[in-house]
Amino acid sequence: MNLPAGHPPVVAPRVGVLLVNLGTPDAPTPKAVRRYLKEFLSDPRVVEIPKLVWWPILNGIILNVRPKKSAHAYEQVWGPDGSPLATITKAQAKLLQGQLGEGIMVRWAMRYGNPAMGTVLAEMKAAGCERILIAPLYPQYSGATTATVVDELGRQLAAMRWQPSTRTLPPYYDDPLHVAALRDNLARQLRALPFVPEVLLLSFHGMPDRTLHLGDPYHCQCRKTARLVGEALRAEFPALRIETSFQSRFGRAKWLEPYTEETLTALAKGGVRRLAIAAPGFSADCLETREELAIRGREVFAEAGGLDFAALDCLNTSSAGMAMLEALVRRELGGWI
Repeated sequence: MNLPAGHPPVVAPRVGVLLVNLGTPDAPTPKAVRRYLKEFLSDPRVVEIPKLVWWPILNGIILNVRPKKSAHAYEQVWGPDGSPLATITKAQAKLLQGQLGEGIMVRWAMRYGNPAMGTVLAEMKAAGCERILIAPLYPQYSGATTATVVDELGRQLAAMRWQPSTRTLPPYYDDPLHVAALRDNLARQLRALPFVPEVLLLSFHGMPDRTLHLGDPYHCQCRKTARLVGEALRAEFPALRIETSFQSRFGRAKWLEPYTEETLTALAKGGVRRLAIAAPGFSADCLETREELAIRGREVFAEAGGLDFAALDCLNTSSAGMAMLEALVRRELGGWI
């Protein structure tokens, strides 16, 4: 660049991609989990209860009881590089960087916890990213997930004098690329099992039932994903019965049904002895898949009379998953690259 004498250094303009997932504590300890849960559960998008009612419950009960229990759950799935969600999301960003080439800057962040969106966005802007695609890794849209990423993006942009241009990856719950990736990934794992499942249970993260009636499309999008995946698997597994459920219920209010634990119990008591479970609403394995489904789900199924149980991996860094992610990102970068 031909700059006037004394002009401060200028970095060349770049295009960036920021992968964003939900979040994770920094360590499997009650203190770290408490810090993470406080940030997460203080978001009015996540808990839609008036602050005057919710805050005494959150700070007086939940944050004094739940961190120890959650820390124990995290301990069971924590790896040498941290939580599964952070480790896998980081690996996805690294692989996507290789697929897109050095001309595009790929980074990753967590909506809650670290690395924080604001920190990573500032680093990308400082590195010359004048156009950034924000990619929330949630196939199905919900106000408590996708919308919180957009909210945080707006807060960070509001603090910038020189804002980058941004785009947001749309929900891809029924995108043929996503359905094909799930089909290939699940079929590969089903073929490798030492038993033939009678049922494949597709478990999605739960949401309060009231969100459906308030207009959140999440429930409908989960159901469509399940239907499309079931249809895609039918050609190879015509005898496989596919069911759908919702997990991670919290509190006493009614949540989206049927509940995963109750479904596992009902299936086993109804005579199902061989079952596989998958979580097509998660882009990467996390506490909810590796502890809640793989460990506790197995226990629930066995206690009700089930015999063979397998928790299938999410798309993670599978070839099918990464090919899908690259294609989605390239499509959204159209006109920028």
